Amino acid sequence: MDPRMSDTGTMRIRAHSIHIDNRELISVTGVKDVDSFNEQEVELLTEAGELRIEGNELRITKLSLDEGQVIVEGEIVALEYAEAPVERGSLFSRMFR
Repeated sequence: MDPRMSDTGTMRIRAHSIHIDNRELISVTGVKDVDSFNEQEVELLTEAGELRIEGNELRITKLSLDEGQVIVEGEIVALEYAEAPVERGSLFSRMFR
C-alpha cells in the first residue's frame, strides 16, 4: 500500500515544516519531490508549494520522499516560496523522458 494513502484510500496531506539550525542545517518536512539541486540552490516541491533554498556549499544529507523529509547542510543564505505552486514531473522522470 502506498504510504501516502490512508486506510480509507484517500491521500494524506503531510504537514510541512522547516527547522534551521545555525544557518548550517535545514530540515524540511512535507516534501513531495526534489526539482533540482547544486551547491548554490536546492529546489523542493512541498505541500505548501515550490521552495527554493539558496546558499553556499549546499549538500543533501538526507532524502526520504517516503517520509517526505529532506535535510540540507551548508551555509543557508535564503529561502523563497514560488508565487504559485507548480505541478510537474519529478526530477528523475524529467531526466529519463
